[in-house]
Amino acid sequence: MTDEPGPAERALYLAVVRAGGRLRPEDLAPADRATVAALVARGLLTPTATGYTAANPRALGDRLGTELRLRAVRLLVHAERLPGTLQPLSRAYEALHRPSGGVDGARLDCARLDGARPDGARPDGVGVDVGAGGGAGAVRQCISELLAECKEEFLAARPGHHSAEVLQTSLAQDLALLRRGCSMRTLHQPGALADPATLRQVALRSGEGAEARALAEPYERMLVFDRSVAVIPAVEDRSRATVVTDRTTVAYLVAQFERDWARATPADRNLGAPHPTTVRIGRLLARGLTQRAVATRLGLSERTVAAHISRLRERYGAQTLFHLGWHLRGERHG
Repeated sequence: MTDEPGPAERALYLAVVRAGGRLRPEDLAPADRATVAALVARGLLTPTATGYTAANPRALGDRLGTELRLRAVRLLVHAERLPGTLQPLSRAYEALHRPSGGVDGARLDCARLDGARPDGARPDGVGVDVGAGGGAGAVRQCISELLAECKEEFLAARPGHHSAEVLQTSLAQDLALLRRGCSMRTLHQPGALADPATLRQVALRSGEGAEARALAEPYERMLVFDRSVAVIPAVEDRSRATVVTDRTTVAYLVAQFERDWARATPADRNLGAPHPTTVRIGRLLARGLTQRAVATRLGLSERTVAAHISRLRERYGAQTLFHLGWHLRGERHG
């Protein structure tokens, strides 16, 4: 599937919007089924009990933009590392044509960050991969070393949920960092803050001066240490990571973090469980019901439902009802 919707997808989506934002199965031509499936996969159409509902394309644009920006960083890292990867071949070729030898001016292909240069400085270049041999354990070890070296500021974008073991390990490291005077800002997704274990740890970090916010938009995992070193996933399963040391690239990643931070909401708005009625309203919205239909189903006034929806939008940082419904569908557990 390409990054952008094709002509058929655009035409069908616009037709749904012109029809009021809803598509009934009986109005769907057999030839359009593949197009509908593609729109659902992209998140532009949402299945409901009565058919399909149009979703806000802005969410798709934000997600694709994030993916493309991270892809660009990875390509830049790969381009910078390629000469070093080919260095053994270059040396063999040059030895054949220059038997007298001489100084090889090619750059050093560093396998590790530490010990790469006699003065202890970090190697030149965009970044290096870690975890190729040791997997996720090697990545965690690298992050532990960078946390131990961090002196002023630690930025973390942590989408999704984490296991209890990972949370406990990162908590000890983060508290040690905060207690030696470093600042720390962390981005979470609202769904992660619904987990009691995560909430407890956010509170412990906040007690030591850390800041946390929730962002109900797609964003990529990223760690930045003292605005000089960044760690991003090198593969989807996060068994390998790229440690970025190029100043321009790290500055770009920091700018992306600051942009997301400015749009996020304080984590304390997500602390504590929402009212049971708010939860029920959220579940009905996630099923595609309108505000009026929710009010009728629950026997509430539309004004009361609107107040609960307002609290949900604030909790999840949703700008529109479409955006709220998109996020609630992602957080639904049966």
